[in-house]
Amino acid sequence: MTAIKIIFTCGGTAGHVNPALALAGLIRERQPDSEILFVGARRGIEKRLIEEAGWPFRAVEVSNFHRSFRPKELRHNLVSLRNFLRSPGEARALLREFPAGLVVGTGGYASYPMIRAAAKQGIPTAIHESNAIPGLTTKLLEDCADIIMVGFEECRRNYRYTEKVLVTGTPVRGDFFRLSKRDAKSRLGMDDGRPLIVSFWGSLGAEEMNRQMARFMALEAGKQPFHHIHGAGTVGSLHMKQYLSAAGVDLAKTPSLEVREYIQDMGTVMRAADLVICRAGASTISELTALGQPAIIVPSPNVVHNHQERNARVLADAGGAVMILEKDSSGDQLYQTACSILRDQSRRRQMSVAMASLGSIDAAENIYSAIMALQGRRKK
Repeated sequence: MTAIKIIFTCGGTAGHVNPALALAGLIRERQPDSEILFVGARRGIEKRLIEEAGWPFRAVEVSNFHRSFRPKELRHNLVSLRNFLRSPGEARALLREFPAGLVVGTGGYASYPMIRAAAKQGIPTAIHESNAIPGLTTKLLEDCADIIMVGFEECRRNYRYTEKVLVTGTPVRGDFFRLSKRDAKSRLGMDDGRPLIVSFWGSLGAEEMNRQMARFMALEAGKQPFHHIHGAGTVGSLHMKQYLSAAGVDLAKTPSLEVREYIQDMGTVMRAADLVICRAGASTISELTALGQPAIIVPSPNVVHNHQERNARVLADAGGAVMILEKDSSGDQLYQTACSILRDQSRRRQMSVAMASLGSIDAAENIYSAIMALQGRRKK
């Protein structure tokens, strides 16, 4: 069999990059002689994530447009326009240098020039959209992509070319499934019968939500009815001690409560959790559904097209999560909601079943099969 050459193009957020990394790993496992190249923005988060994972990375100059008429934003938009006009040529040059038989985009502005250039050359193309509502890049590429892969059946109605849409799920890293819940709890030393709450607001954290979580922990501290691991984020952790002190929480005296800057062993921690309190980013949604993990979701109000609320609403409508908007949220309300869920085993089981009904542990396999079927279908 001839070695396959595939370009993955992605960026902007970890939610766009992680599915591509999971899929690339599966392809390399199945076809060790495959050649894989990642393409993203030069200054995006994707460069660090991809290079840390050990994959080759090339950049195209792309950047977003800001919706503001302030002088600083106008200058930014002029640079973005220049990059937009240059990026097709850069994409064509990359395809000459690395003559791929397939180009797969998983979101982010860098996907646009690569998918467009490949489609114009007759190279098969595929898009995977992690969010419930398609982002701008996916909308712009819908007409030229051969297939569009989505996480949930409910997503199909958001596309013009429904015949191109395949419901595959969103890939989740394998370390989320290596341990059973019991083994994960044992590894964390939290197997004394008390439920485990896991909370986090993203890699940077969120000031207001970390304040609310300090109040949440103050309510827990008296009786310590639960184990609780909170990821405060790299920025949030700078202030979390202050918030806890103001709330009267001394972590040294409450061993059941743990605050980390970043949850490095997220696969183990999420597997062990009985309830997750979090945002509604694409990666988090795919992990919750794959694990069948009940959740309280406070979607970020500071994202383009309000896609986190739309992601969360899919889970809430199915019965797998409780969604609380940030403007309506408080530490007291989050604590009361968590207690209500954790003290009702029947409700928790129902939420778990509902969440799992939206997920797919075979997502990487589904996507692998779909893109391999495109291999060799060079268009005229």
